[in-house]
Amino acid sequence: MLHTPLGRFRTMGFLEGGSLLFLVFIAMPLKYFLDMPQVVSVVGAIHGGLFTLYVIVIAYTTYKIRWSLKWAISAFIVAFIPFGNIVLDLQLKKHNF
Repeated sequence: MLHTPLGRFRTMGFLEGGSLLFLVFIAMPLKYFLDMPQVVSVVGAIHGGLFTLYVIVIAYTTYKIRWSLKWAISAFIVAFIPFGNIVLDLQLKKHNF
């Protein structure tokens, strides 16, 4: 999967999306229900780094496979929605990218 620009994008999307899910559904509840704010600090930093790499990979993929602006903007927007990368991945498969 890492041999093509789209494969690298999909992998990075799953990593970034997984870190968002971990942040929202595990780290945040630990912070507010068990008074463990340090978990959010660590997971938030990891998620921030992965998000930055994800945006770079969006630009790289858009350039390499000549994505339309619609796909690049969609890829950016889904990064803010839990499970959004999974939905985008299904759409990519549906359109035979």
